[in-house]
Amino acid sequence: MENYNSNTSFFEKMESDISKIEDEGIRKQLIKNLLMIKDKKINILITGATGSGKSSTINALFNAEVAKVGSGADPETQDITKYELDNLILWDSPGLGDGKEADIRHSKNIIRKLNELDSNGAPVIDLVLVILDGSTRDYGTSYELINKVIIPNMGKGKEKRILIAINQADVAMKGRYWNYEKNCPEPQLEAFLAEKAQSVKNRIFEATGVNIMPICYSAGYKEEGMPQGKPYNLTKLLMFIVKYTPAEKRLAYFDNINKDNSMWESDDGLEDYKEEVRSSFKESFMECVTGGSEIGAEIGSIFGHGGEVIGKVVGGVIGGVVGVIGGIFSGIGSLFGL
Repeated sequence: MENYNSNTSFFEKMESDISKIEDEGIRKQLIKNLLMIKDKKINILITGATGSGKSSTINALFNAEVAKVGSGADPETQDITKYELDNLILWDSPGLGDGKEADIRHSKNIIRKLNELDSNGAPVIDLVLVILDGSTRDYGTSYELINKVIIPNMGKGKEKRILIAINQADVAMKGRYWNYEKNCPEPQLEAFLAEKAQSVKNRIFEATGVNIMPICYSAGYKEEGMPQGKPYNLTKLLMFIVKYTPAEKRLAYFDNINKDNSMWESDDGLEDYKEEVRSSFKESFMECVTGGSEIGAEIGSIFGHGGEVIGKVVGGVIGGVVGVIGGIFSGIGSLFGL
């Protein structure tokens, strides 16, 4: 398989490679499966108090200057702004804390959006990302939003459809104990962040019975006259976003992940988040494009022979999938160990 070109979309590249398979039956089935997931859209509802860093998070993850992205207010849920990045749809909703009347309006709009169903009767919103401000201790309005508005309206499987992320980890203790040279917290701040995350988890569990461990990170930010701050733990956040997304929809992230090396350099080192991201995409490819069909067994038998016939029938696609998965990060493939 040729190297992935960032100017060519993932689906275009895969369709081109599949079209080269000689076996007509397998070729047609793979194309059919690819087309089925090509139109799958991911809908993420992002909310959080003003100043929590929703826009900077979106920009860091997906390299999308939201002010420049085609957007508009949702006609049925005013105040919720819609951003479309190909098959990735972001719904940006204000959090609570803007006054009683505004809070009531925001709550109703969020509830309406969470209860919206698609043509198959499934919730339109695949994932809710709630962003908290790591520089403050007061999460009263955020708890109101999470415990009384979001979780009660998420239906089945809510534990895997909501993420809590604590942004601005670098200023959680007023900038103290942050190692700017290594772009990571010193032990004192690391312990403080762990305690903060555990406290948020406990409060949510006590109120709702839902067990959610928040992710502490920094999206990076740019103040006037100051250099761009580098993100921290952004790969961890991306890993959970991808893993919490239904498998058949994950591949839609491919062409939207930020290609800037510096976005993915710093994390807490507790897991190999880069490998987890890669594995999630690879699993989705295997499950959705080559699996779940009458040729699934045949492809399985190919791998079952110890790889003897890989390359003869679907090797051009399967054998090179890891390479194309690495291409999602364009020039940072080597950084991700690909």
